[in-house]
Amino acid sequence: MAFIDTPKEPEFFDANRAPAGHIPNFVQTFAARPAVYDAWKQLNGAIKESMDLRRYELATLAAATALKSSYCSLAHGQVLADKFYTAEEVAALVGEPANDPTDRAVMAFARKVALAADTVTQADVDELKAIGLTDADVLDVALAAAARAFFSKTLDATGTQPDSAFNGLPETLRSALTVGRPIYSG
Repeated sequence: MAFIDTPKEPEFFDANRAPAGHIPNFVQTFAARPAVYDAWKQLNGAIKESMDLRRYELATLAAATALKSSYCSLAHGQVLADKFYTAEEVAALVGEPANDPTDRAVMAFARKVALAADTVTQADVDELKAIGLTDADVLDVALAAAARAFFSKTLDATGTQPDSAFNGLPETLRSALTVGRPIYSG
């Protein structure tokens, strides 16, 4: 499940169960640093609350797939499939640009931030603004992608595998979103 051993903290685990009732593997990883996990939840919540949920999830999925984070790709792809698209449409987003020009530009920008933020130019930002995003919207996409880099890289650096619950996703979605580490089979 992970390369590191972490404390088994029943109180921490109980406070951070997934809505389905299981303890996510990432919660077990962060059990060694609960203050960092709490700070992450606060940061991620602040980023999310300032954005439209669909845009947040698209930017996050784009960053996660670019970073080859199966865990984050599966989690955020599942949200998109549950709330906004079919499983097939979400699977297609991994390899094909979104149909909507704004969504396509947001995802491209999020990928660039995740992989090579130092190469972002004024022209990249101007492209987003030309299709209707405000400066605050651009910042939101950058924040979502940069935050995803922190979380994804932490999980991958510790060998934290996606929860076995993701095996319940439709095959098309599961296969497309498993872009890095395999789903935990235990």
